[in-house]
Amino acid sequence: MTISWINLWIAIAMSLAGQTLLKAGAMTRQASTELLAQFLDPRTVAGLTLYIAAAFLYIIALRRIPLSIALPCTAASYIGAIFIGHFLYNETITFIHLTAVAFIGCGVILLAFSAK
Repeated sequence: MTISWINLWIAIAMSLAGQTLLKAGAMTRQASTELLAQFLDPRTVAGLTLYIAAAFLYIIALRRIPLSIALPCTAASYIGAIFIGHFLYNETITFIHLTAVAFIGCGVILLAFSAK
């Protein structure tokens, strides 16, 4: 695996972690009444920071990985999001969710292997 692919997968993981922190910051009682409080919540700030760092790594990955491969690979974060939502926020996972995740996973794997 090249450094570009490592950067891509780290960017995807950081983006997913950033989304998780943004959700955590949005769920506070204070955030529900004050928009500024939500933006200044440490979890929101950390989530945005991770998002920005992920964008830089993604840009570096795009130097060597075609956009038509790299962008669809970011869909792997959807798989993680479903399970994070379920285990951290008690969101329901249905058969439809699992089926969609299976299709997304197969597509990401096919694209990633086709690029090598």
